[in-house]
Amino acid sequence: MKKKVTVVGAGNVGSSLAQMIAQDGSADVVLCDITEGIPQGKALDLSEACPLWGSSSSVIGANDYAPTADSDIIVVTAGLARKPGMSRDDLLQANAKVVSDVVTKTSKLSPKSIIITVTNPMDIMAQLSLKSSGFDSCRVVGMGGILDSARFRTFVAWELGVSPQDVEALVLGGHGDLMVPMPRFTTVKGVSLPLLLSAERIDALVRRTRSGGAEVVSLLKTGSAYYAPAAATYQMVRSIIYDEKRILPCAAYLNGEYGTRGVYTGVPVLLGGSGIEKIIELSLNEQEEKDFANSVEAVRSLVEQLKLS
Repeated sequence: MKKKVTVVGAGNVGSSLAQMIAQDGSADVVLCDITEGIPQGKALDLSEACPLWGSSSSVIGANDYAPTADSDIIVVTAGLARKPGMSRDDLLQANAKVVSDVVTKTSKLSPKSIIITVTNPMDIMAQLSLKSSGFDSCRVVGMGGILDSARFRTFVAWELGVSPQDVEALVLGGHGDLMVPMPRFTTVKGVSLPLLLSAERIDALVRRTRSGGAEVVSLLKTGSAYYAPAAATYQMVRSIIYDEKRILPCAAYLNGEYGTRGVYTGVPVLLGGSGIEKIIELSLNEQEEKDFANSVEAVRSLVEQLKLS
């Protein structure tokens, strides 16, 4: 029997993710949204594309959560998107209400599921998902680090004129303006980035990575990024469905790792069929530790605003 993935939120990120899952046939999909007709129409369109993709996936659209019962994975993309001039943190209160409601209801119908939180501000929404579901923290994970690392990989590849496939990048910390791109752990075919670029050029790439989402928002003017966020989430879904045990930068609940406790933030994790199977601890230098701590504190301040800690 195929795995079942529920995607809550049929906007650009959710529908793009549903397409990726349906196109490769890795799971059946329930696309859920409060707007009548939208999830049903997109699900029908995707279903009619499946024969052309050679996929036998079922795609269902719904306005209520009943069809989501017994999902293996619940992906939460529902909420307001950023507009020009807005930070991810500006979405805190509005999206907290949405995420709390979604997770409370879907987790009861799928008590064995793994939750992937995409809604911004992502780290805080992941922590809210943990509280709302009552799940073990290994089964609640946030998407952010994969997306931020992909942006860093892209900019490094452009700078060096190489294929992004040959760039391995790492971004730690919160999915926000104080994220921590890690040049020392970023390599091109095994060669560390500081051996390939000057500190000045690396700093420029780090700054662009931190503002990568805002750059897309400012160009679109009426929405935020969705192709790359959906692709990042899809990588997580695949690693769980196929128990790939990929080491990926994701938002995880730290319980002493990296000297941090009681908060979600981006770190490398082993992601497999049971969710987060291990948190990978790296040895950071003094500056990296400082930057990571600053990023974590920015997340913690928002967690405290929602009284989640």
